[in-house]
Amino acid sequence: MQIARRTQADRTAATRAALIAAGRKLFAEHGFAGVGTETIVRAAAVSRGALYHQFGDKTELFAAVLAHVEGEISGQLAAAMPADTEFVEVMMLSLRAWLDACQRPEVRQIVLIDGPSVLGWVRWRDICQAHILGLIEGVLAQGMDDGILLRLPSKPLAHVLLAVADEAALYVGSAKDPDAARSDLTAVIRPLIEALVR
Repeated sequence: MQIARRTQADRTAATRAALIAAGRKLFAEHGFAGVGTETIVRAAAVSRGALYHQFGDKTELFAAVLAHVEGEISGQLAAAMPADTEFVEVMMLSLRAWLDACQRPEVRQIVLIDGPSVLGWVRWRDICQAHILGLIEGVLAQGMDDGILLRLPSKPLAHVLLAVADEAALYVGSAKDPDAARSDLTAVIRPLIEALVR
């Protein structure tokens, strides 16, 4: 029996995946500033040269980790938006899914705390644009095209709604009573969403 040899592409993909997995775990537990490259490469069982070859530096690895986490959350939010559901309910379901995701310490640390400070607001938002922000903008544009929503510029509106969602996640995450905070936020955010409906 002949064992198939791994291609260079396979080895590269495995190295990248190992570094992203190790970086995600360490950044979530210790924050970006609390993790050195030596700790990352040791956890990934690769060389320091492999890290620099794949990502250039720790910041680029962090950007890849953020994109990976954002992609997962985007999938979770899309799954929380059932077809043939009224717009306000779709948005409220996606808000609940977002708050659930942000209750996970890794999401709060990587996406909300370290993301903007490590990468800067513009690059952080660029990564979000490809995932969650783009999802929100698409839902809004579809609602406007269907005549359900007021005709407003969808891109800035998506930014405003994402800012509301991000602040809501930070508010709940720092609350002494997260359940009460979520309930209060739902009471505040629902009328904002309802105001967009024609």
